[in-house]
Amino acid sequence: QVQLVESGGGLVQAGGSLRLSCAASGRTFSTYAMGWFRQAPGKERDFVAAISAGGGGTRYADSVKGRFTISRDNAKNTVALQMNSLKPDDTAVYYCAARRGATIRSPSYEYEYWGQGTQVTVSS
Repeated sequence: QVQLVESGGGLVQAGGSLRLSCAASGRTFSTYAMGWFRQAPGKERDFVAAISAGGGGTRYADSVKGRFTISRDNAKNTVALQMNSLKPDDTAVYYCAARRGATIRSPSYEYEYWGQGTQVTVSS
């Protein structure tokens, strides 16, 4: 069982930056690949970024490549999403997710555990 708690969301102007953090419970964090997803009002939950269990592999949605960076610290049981050059289209609730296994997956159904989400609002 893994419990995930996101933090770091907020209101930012277009072009600004935010750093989201996700704290995970449990002693087996390093055996889970981690992902970030987002859901805007009236839309489906979309993949944003993922990182392998060991941290050596990452994947990004095309819409955030070059602007967002995912990282993890297995000693602290945390995963972060650094978001730069934010756009109004990035406005959404952002969710941290965990899947048992070392490899990266994009579909949300591949992830077993989810946080409660944190709101990110980018004003124009």
